[in-house]
Amino acid sequence: MIDIRETILAQYANSPALTSIIEHFNAAADPRRLIELFLHEVWNPATATGWGLDVWGRIVGIGRILKIDTAGYWGFSQGYPSSRTFGEGIWYSGQGATSNYRLPDNDYRQLIFAKAAANISSASIADINRILMILFGNRGHCYLANTDDHTMMLVFSFRPTPIDVGIIASGVLPRPSGVRYRYMFVPPTKNDFGNDIL
Repeated sequence: MIDIRETILAQYANSPALTSIIEHFNAAADPRRLIELFLHEVWNPATATGWGLDVWGRIVGIGRILKIDTAGYWGFSQGYPSSRTFGEGIWYSGQGATSNYRLPDNDYRQLIFAKAAANISSASIADINRILMILFGNRGHCYLANTDDHTMMLVFSFRPTPIDVGIIASGVLPRPSGVRYRYMFVPPTKNDFGNDIL
């Protein structure tokens, strides 16, 4: 309690031993600090960390551990999407082509917000573009383009990292029925003043 003396009966208020016991118990049992800590570390997803973010991840249905592609292997893109050509990759040895990556808190928070938006979206292009802005808005232009072959093309103006591709492949973006995603990297071009344009 904030002012414990208001709760002590008048006949006991002048007893130093009794008031000392009550004040020490009040200080030990004061829940304000714990409530404040709980609200900051768990309840508010914008400030939650660690275990609190893991709770929010379970609520929205997305895990912190992502499977991402390891180093690019030499081959053809039909067999393995991130295959590299001559002089760029290593031969595939038959080992697992993915590895687990644990997202740090800030990246996981963005993923949680994106998944929460996806849970209530109508899977329209406008909704998916909003989710892409949550995920990659600070890195460059990224948008969804509709094609005529039952695919949706994710167009990046920056080079997506394997973690970016792992986030997209994790199922955070809503996908209309019968449609699959493809990725395309379009490097930005420079205007006459040296600024990036699309």
